[in-house]
Formats: sequence, C-alpha cells, structure tokens
Amino acid sequence: MKQNWKKIVSVVLIFAFAMSVCGITHASALTNDSIKQKEADIQKAQDEKKILQQGLSDVQKLVKELEASKENLATYVVELDGKLNTIQEKIEELQGLIDTKEEEIETTTMQLKEAVATEEAQYEAMKMRIKFMYERGESFYLEMILSADSFGEILNKADYVEQLSQYDREQLQKFQQTRQAVEECKALLEEQKATLAEAQTALENEQSSVQTLIATKEKEIRAYENDIDNKEAAIKEYEAEIAAQNAEIAELERQVAEEKKRLAAANKSAIIYDGGQFKWPAPAYTRISDDYGNRIHPILKVPQFHNGIDMAAPGGSPILAAYDGEVVAATYNGSMGNYVMIDHGGGLYTIYMHASALYVSKGQVVTKGQKIAAVGTTGRSTGNHLHFSVRLNGSYVNPWNYLSS
Repeated sequence: MKQNWKKIVSVVLIFAFAMSVCGITHASALTNDSIKQKEADIQKAQDEKKILQQGLSDVQKLVKELEASKENLATYVVELDGKLNTIQEKIEELQGLIDTKEEEIETTTMQLKEAVATEEAQYEAMKMRIKFMYERGESFYLEMILSADSFGEILNKADYVEQLSQYDREQLQKFQQTRQAVEECKALLEEQKATLAEAQTALENEQSSVQTLIATKEKEIRAYENDIDNKEAAIKEYEAEIAAQNAEIAELERQVAEEKKRLAAANKSAIIYDGGQFKWPAPAYTRISDDYGNRIHPILKVPQFHNGIDMAAPGGSPILAAYDGEVVAATYNGSMGNYVMIDHGGGLYTIYMHASALYVSKGQVVTKGQKIAAVGTTGRSTGNHLHFSVRLNGSYVNPWNYLSS
C-alpha cells in the first residue's frame, strides 16, 4: 500500500513538473488583470474606429468655404494652405496610428500564439490527470487513508488528499482562465485589424482630399493669372509678393548678422562654412522643372529673375538640409508657403520653399542630409516641388555653384 502511495505522489509530482515546464504555473500573462486589460484594449480599439469614421475631412465643404476668398488670390492661397496644413496634420496622425496598430497587432499575435500553446499544454496535462483518476478510481484515496497505522497518519494523509484536490481545482481554474485569454486575444486582434483597416482607409481619403485641394488651388491660380482683365493687377501683385519675400529674407539675415556681432563681442564662436559641397536637398526629385536665372514667366509672360532651382518631386517626399547649419526660420509665408532658412556661416544661407510639413524649428542646429521638411505645394505654387535657393552676402547666387547634379 505504501508503494501505491509513493506512486500517487510520483504521478502528482510528474504532473506538476509538466505544468511548470510548459510555463503554466508561471503564466503571468494570463491573469485576470491581463484579461481585463485585453477587454479595455478592445474597447479602446472600438472607440478609435468610431473616431476615425467621424473625423474625415469634408473636402467639398472646404472648397465651398473658400469660394468667398477667390477674388483676392493672396488671401485665397493663405486660407487654402491653412486647410492643407490641417489635413496634413491629420495625415501624420493617421500614419502614426497605423504604425502603432501594426506594432500592437504584432504583439497581440505573439500573445495569442503563446496563449494557445499554454492552452494546449494544459489540456494535455489535464487529460493525463483525468486518465489516471479514471484508471485508479476514487477508492484509491480511501485505501490510502485506511492503510494508515495511526490517527496522526490518517490526518496527514487526509491533508495530502485535500492538497491534491485543491491542486486539481487550481489547474482547472487556470485552464479556464487560459481559454478566456485565448478568446480575448482573438477578439482584440480582430478589433486591432479592423481599426488598422479603418485608419488606412481614412489615410487614403485624407490624401485624396489633399490632392483635390491642390488641384483646386492650381486651377484658381492659373485662371487668375491667365485672365486678361487681371493681367496688370496680377503682375503688380506678383512683383509685390517677390519684393515682400525678399524683404522677409533680408530681415532674417539682418537679425542673424546682429546676433553674430553680439557673439563676437562676447568672444563666442559663430558658425563657419568650410567650403564643402552641398547634399542634394530633394532626393526623390524627378526633374528640374524650372532652373535658376532670368526667364519669361510661363503664365504672366513678363521677364522674371528666378532666384532658385525648382525640383519637381512627389508630395510628402523628404527635403534634406544641404549642409550643416542653424535654422533661422521655419514658418509660413503667403508666397513661399511653408519654408525653412538655414544659416551655414560666412554669409551663406539656403532656403527651402513650398513644403507640406516642417520638421525643424528656429534656432535648431541641423546637419548635412538631415530631414528638415517634406515636399509640397504651399504658397504661390501650382504643383508639388522644392524651390531651393542659395544666398551669399545678401544676394541670391546660383545653387549649381554648390551642388553636383
């Protein structure tokens, strides 16, 4: 009889060891708290999906709102660019949500795989235990107790029996918990995938809205400039915009010069250009749509000095800092749109215009090749491109002197 008792203990120990090896008794990921967290995550994903469905831009409404400002092109451009910026911010938020959801799906898929493996291991261990109980029968416990030589031994053996029963109940509870965790993981995974799909659809819709607004803007600018009745006014307005643009740039240079005088007086070093070659600022460019120098304006048909190089590139593609320097402006202008201006030292500056988004701020030090903005068509622009200018000692100079094609 004592040999039988030892056999029971051995089987129980083997069972416990198998459960431990499978990670079941230490499956902290499958606690009630983690299941509740999964339920909260499911609700969060459902809420995110509702917000996405309700938050799409109404591009037709936006176009209608712009009707009142069409007569004044400068006002129209500024207002339309404001709406473009708002949608662009949504696009960046949606892309961030998509990236997050993809990471969450990867994590949840892994958790589901682990939970299923734990469930299968628990199920196999329980089958082994049930098989043993079926073969030996409940009478086995009674025989073990009756074989005791003393009352004290009876109490000890009864206590062992209770511990075995408690162990069985705990393992059943863990198995039920694991089953629930598996179902929660499956449900969460489905919700995360649904939210991801909703975010991707929303992203496509917002990108389409951007293209609609850009096309509307291009149409209005061309119509305004091609209108013979507006020709003289359009030329004067264009010249005034260029003058204002130059004045803004010159003022920024003046401020930098004053700051450098202050640094010199305080015996502090300023940025110095070392003569190195610039990095191409629009790596995704497809062609030069307009080169540096004197030309006839393609629409207004008047002589114009084009103070930079226009690099046609896809909207949203990166704009890189051509060289090391300090950002002296990262802001919006009705003519230049979203633009960045960088001081490289020695009176040398680079300017990057018409961006759809800015990734740097005034006073920030940047390095050659650093992403500073995204290509766009903000400001007085009729298509996605980077207008890249170089200034030296207060005047525009040919960017090709610093670039390699």
